[in-house]
Amino acid sequence: MFRIAIRSSLQRQLNTTPATTSLIRSFSKVSVLRQEEITSTTKADQITWVDFFKLRKQQRNINVGSSIATALIGSTISWSYISQVEIDPTQMIFGFDPFMIYFAGFLATSGVGYLFGPFLGEVIFNMKNSKQLPIFKAKQKLFLEKIKDKRVNPAFQSFNNPVPDYYGEKIHSLKSYKQWLRDNNAYTRKSQEFL
Repeated sequence: MFRIAIRSSLQRQLNTTPATTSLIRSFSKVSVLRQEEITSTTKADQITWVDFFKLRKQQRNINVGSSIATALIGSTISWSYISQVEIDPTQMIFGFDPFMIYFAGFLATSGVGYLFGPFLGEVIFNMKNSKQLPIFKAKQKLFLEKIKDKRVNPAFQSFNNPVPDYYGEKIHSLKSYKQWLRDNNAYTRKSQEFL
């Protein structure tokens, strides 16, 4: 009873003052506009699995390309040093032939350059896709959780039954994801049959 009395008195007050009604209308318009803005941003912020896999493939390609580029840079720097050094084949370095040591150094600098590539590739990918990056990272986390849940127990692996792509690194589309799931099911079935 008390609620009805308060509600009716509030309605009378709101009906009597035109400023209040215009204020309520403006707030309702703002809330509708805000609600439309929220729904449009959530639609824009969502990324489909197809787009996610395209971005993931792009990230992998950028990382491989930057690894090759940094390996070439490392080998070029190493070669420029080796080409300027006088090599005395009679004098040993750490008990080894100098050519072997310089060749090992050349390979080591190329390898370090190749390993530095994904760091550079990650920076390039982040700069290129800065608008979609938070959404991509969230989807990546969700995808990796799915991989973790669906992957098989590698305890039963053998030469005849190898573990299919344990970390899901070769998954680059929905088709390859479905194939990965089928491979995991086949692995599980084989491991249970041949215990």
